[in-house]
Amino acid sequence: MSPGNHSTLFVLEGLTDKPGLQIPLFTLFLLIYVVSVSGNLGLVFLIRISSQLHTPMYYFLSNLSFIDLCYSSVIIPKMLVNFVSEKNSTAFPECMTQLFLFSFFGIDDSYMLTVMAYDRYVAICNPLLYNVIMSHRVCVLLSTAVYAMGAFGATVNASYISSRSFCGANVIHHYFCDILPLLKITCSRDYTKEFLVLLLVGLNVFVSVFAIFISYAFILASILRIRSADGRSKAFSTCSSHLVAVGVFYGSIIFMYLKPATGDTTQEKVASVFYTTVIPMLNPLIYSLRNKDVKEAIRKFVNGGLHSQSV
Repeated sequence: MSPGNHSTLFVLEGLTDKPGLQIPLFTLFLLIYVVSVSGNLGLVFLIRISSQLHTPMYYFLSNLSFIDLCYSSVIIPKMLVNFVSEKNSTAFPECMTQLFLFSFFGIDDSYMLTVMAYDRYVAICNPLLYNVIMSHRVCVLLSTAVYAMGAFGATVNASYISSRSFCGANVIHHYFCDILPLLKITCSRDYTKEFLVLLLVGLNVFVSVFAIFISYAFILASILRIRSADGRSKAFSTCSSHLVAVGVFYGSIIFMYLKPATGDTTQEKVASVFYTTVIPMLNPLIYSLRNKDVKEAIRKFVNGGLHSQSV
């Protein structure tokens, strides 16, 4: 770690510099955060108490909801404070902590979506062996591997950034401590090491997208072999929610990190808003409103609660 970094104070540029938008945006993102926390926490709770949801698919979904809950909590509370603060400052240790947790849960989100794609591949392409292949032990090992990948990637990102020296106004042209905006304000840049760090980021995206693509290629081939239209529709419906979540998540990530470098930070901020705040809110809605099992579990829980109150 570079000497003197602990005393460094960063200034976050924020999402916008227009005073008239601060309160409306504060209200909007507060609403997004409330919906995100309620939806993800509610989904984790529902999956835990509903025996009909004790399957590998919902085990991974509960992990995804937990990750999304933490992911949004790393970004949005600080953003809300910045909307109502005169100066959006953050100390070096706080910034590095946010960077580590953002990287950790972001990578976890990516690989958990990959594991869920593999789960759908096994369910559709090998339905008779599904319970054997996706045993409880295998599910735990896959989830552990996801968190391990997140910890490794986050450690690399935070360790490299914390070893850099920062000078000048230390203004981060973003609304949170992300790796690219932080790299832009370092005093001296080691482009070889930067390339390796960004290569790791790109590799995480590529591996996840490639694995999901291969899984869905096999899924599509299997669905097309189903003779009845009703059977094909039912098989595809089990994947539709996951496909929507994958498309929005990776679309914004690819735009943010793999697009050609420009001086326009507004585009980067808009793209990052999607995968840091909007997607964690949308995922529980996508997976619950379009899922018959979840809706049935909610109905039973509500009816059970009403029944217990009437007794």
